[in-house]
Amino acid sequence: MAYFDYDIGIIGGGAAGLTVTSGAAQLGAKTILIEKESMLGGDCLHYGCVPSKTLIKSAHVYQTMKNAVHYGLPSVPLAPVDFSQVAARIKGVIGEIQKHDSVERFNKLGAEVAFGVPRFRDEHRLELAGRTLSAKQWVVATGSSAAIPPFPGLTTTPHITNKEIFYLDRLPASLIVLGAGPIAVEMAQAFARLGSQVTVIQRSNQILSREDKDMADLVMAAMTREGVVFHLDVEVEDVRDLGDKRQVTIKTKAGELLHLQGETILVALGRNPNTQGLGLAEIGVEFSRHGIVVDNRLRTSQTHIYAPGDINGRYQFTHAAGYEGGIVISNALFHLPRKANYTWLPWATYCDPELASIGMNEKAARKAGLNYTVWMEEFAGNDRARAEGLPQGQIKMLLDRREKPLGVQICGPHAGELISEWVAVLNSRMKLSGLAGAIHAYPTLAEINKRVAGSSLAPKIFSPTVKKWLKFFFKYRGGLG
Repeated sequence: MAYFDYDIGIIGGGAAGLTVTSGAAQLGAKTILIEKESMLGGDCLHYGCVPSKTLIKSAHVYQTMKNAVHYGLPSVPLAPVDFSQVAARIKGVIGEIQKHDSVERFNKLGAEVAFGVPRFRDEHRLELAGRTLSAKQWVVATGSSAAIPPFPGLTTTPHITNKEIFYLDRLPASLIVLGAGPIAVEMAQAFARLGSQVTVIQRSNQILSREDKDMADLVMAAMTREGVVFHLDVEVEDVRDLGDKRQVTIKTKAGELLHLQGETILVALGRNPNTQGLGLAEIGVEFSRHGIVVDNRLRTSQTHIYAPGDINGRYQFTHAAGYEGGIVISNALFHLPRKANYTWLPWATYCDPELASIGMNEKAARKAGLNYTVWMEEFAGNDRARAEGLPQGQIKMLLDRREKPLGVQICGPHAGELISEWVAVLNSRMKLSGLAGAIHAYPTLAEINKRVAGSSLAPKIFSPTVKKWLKFFFKYRGGLG
């Protein structure tokens, strides 16, 4: 029987890697975690979820202060934003959370933590800073990085990605955002609220292209009202450095060339898996530009090597990475053939209004060739949304031909929180009648979930057949008509 230094080795100290490391160490497996950066936590903690939501909150507060009159309050004179103070707050929040992701914590759990850039020498051994380490099983959880498209002139023109945007020393007077996915949209709105003139450039005909257009258009309309300028359905011709400004030339569908100038360019055009430098090809681990190829148990083509998180290119969310880390623990340590199931995976974009989804939207349902019906409710009919001055948005529920939920999308205030009720409902296979009949506190935004569930049942409850039956048995006389 072969001898290995470790029962399991994990490469990457982000959400997926930390999940596996924590579980493996606490279960008694001899565990080593390898991270190339100087600190644990991954992109989410240092360049993604945590700093972006911290920034978004600061921008939201500043926006609320600007709109004090809207709430019946005196107008507030505001000084320009000192972004160094915002950045300092971001660093402070990261620092507090970093304590949970410290080396000391994982050492106490029983894991060894090493830093450096590893490279596989065979399917069980790798080299790290002059050491040769072996493990019976490996987990590659190296995540992803911002993709830099091959636009002419971009590589020679100063630009930033999510790695730099939270640590700027001052607020850009103007910001050109390449892309209109979740990161792009969140940052475009946040910087516009803080005082930058923001322009968004998108190749397709809508922002947030994964979402249904009607929902994404609600977000774009809100951002347009706040001053964000959008150029959709355009191609980037070239990018140039003009010294004190940057220029992006775009071509419209009509063939018109537009020269857009801004102080800073943010590149937010998707992510590339961090597969380079690991020696994966040499040990027979199959991968492509989309990521490492895995089966539904998160195993690679070398079945003792797993690849959870962004690195496999499936769902690039922190909560998906954590979930996949749990799948790896089941398979690698308990040897239970647990398969990943993303049917009811939720996600949210933290713009204002927020846009959250679970299950299928109309785009996905049409692509799958499914018959479905759509049930919608507007936040304008929700008393809490009215009271808070946030009536924009809607909830959309899709039912299949058997009237079972296919998915739910919410565009409105706190949509990311509201979708959590649907996480519970859909994962527990609760009937819509259960949600419709549940008592919700009044007034709450969550009443909109109850209302859309009830609206789908109303045609049956208040049908002519039911009314006829009640009239016959209970002698009801009907209305004034």
